[in-house]
Amino acid sequence: MKLLIIEDSEPLRRSLCVGLSNLGFAVDDSGDGAQGLSMALVNNYDAIILDMMLPSLAGMDVLKTLRKQKDAPRIIILSAKTHTQDRIEGLLEGADDYLTKPFSFEELHARILAITRRNFSHSMDNHIRIGDFDLDVATKIFCYQNHTIELTKNEFKIVQCLFHAKGRVMTIEMISESVVGSFDYLSKNTIEAHLSSVRKKVRQFGGLLPVKNKRGFGYIIEDDC
Repeated sequence: MKLLIIEDSEPLRRSLCVGLSNLGFAVDDSGDGAQGLSMALVNNYDAIILDMMLPSLAGMDVLKTLRKQKDAPRIIILSAKTHTQDRIEGLLEGADDYLTKPFSFEELHARILAITRRNFSHSMDNHIRIGDFDLDVATKIFCYQNHTIELTKNEFKIVQCLFHAKGRVMTIEMISESVVGSFDYLSKNTIEAHLSSVRKKVRQFGGLLPVKNKRGFGYIIEDDC
């Protein structure tokens, strides 16, 4: 998942970059409103963390410009402005969430997962084909070269999560959220055990599951699969 942080406080910006990168996110950053807007317009980000008080161009102007774009990314305002009217204005202008400073890094992480999960669920197709694999979400059928592969409920959800996110690294937290929701948790070992089982079932038909482990980050089905 690719994020952009537009925040003029260098210590905070660097701290967020390190923390989110360690969680498996690909992170770009800018301390300038105009530069941040330019980066947002030419790159595809899953979410943007946006400060309101920025040099060159105010955060609210960045927000308004991005909301005019087709397929605009999810935006979390991260601001020292704590008045209710400020929050209302930000949300009415198109922000997906508003978090005031000081804040908990764990809460920011949870909010990123929440807004991108909504975006992910809204954009999912009911049917996807990758190479010789065919996944039908409506009928819960997973096939390899027309051979139906019987999966457990959690195995199917993990495969579904990764297939729909082709080309993007999915962290353990993101996979867990998509499988069991926010009130439970699947560990890395549990997810790997499920994937190992799916790989074994696919190999029975001479196939190779196109899921790669990005060590320290998560799992990905790369674009050339």
